[in-house]
Amino acid sequence: MKKWLVPVIIIGVLVFLGVNTYNSIIPKRNAAEKQWANVESAYQRRADLIPNIVKTVQGAADFEKSTLEGVIKARAEATKTSINVGDLTPENMAKFQQAQSGLSGALSKLMVVVERYPELKANQNFLELQSQLEGTENRINVERNRFNEVATVYKNYIEKFPTNLFAKVFGFNHLPLFKSDAGSENAPDVDFNFSGDKKE
Repeated sequence: MKKWLVPVIIIGVLVFLGVNTYNSIIPKRNAAEKQWANVESAYQRRADLIPNIVKTVQGAADFEKSTLEGVIKARAEATKTSINVGDLTPENMAKFQQAQSGLSGALSKLMVVVERYPELKANQNFLELQSQLEGTENRINVERNRFNEVATVYKNYIEKFPTNLFAKVFGFNHLPLFKSDAGSENAPDVDFNFSGDKKE
């Protein structure tokens, strides 16, 4: 065998392994990207429901203005925080979760306040919107869990040897996972007797 053939064969094998590894990583990365889009879509559905909920609640006599303003502000913050999969870092994920948690908190406060308004609790339009919101919150949880699953499959794959060597060369990094919010292990403190600013 000619000496020059040895490096050519080694280079050929490395190129073959590199291409094969790259092509095997792509579907897993794309699955995670698709699932991230599903997560964002579920959050967007929640944001789309809010204007109708606010409009319905505004019709209730003396409804707390500060509560509605809090929901509107939290929605604005949540909808302006969007991330592509390529930009998913632990820091960006934390910002995304913080914005979405802010909206969740504002909506929770709104629903607590609604308990003080019998006309809203009997309003068919509001009840339908509330049901849609509850369904959307469940969907968000499902999509987040699915994202964590596919992101973990992707992470496990790119960390295995020898895939990890090529993954580093091609710039494939693992994706951060959704985590529970700080303090979520504690039961919420619900107070139905707080006072708020009345609608002007």
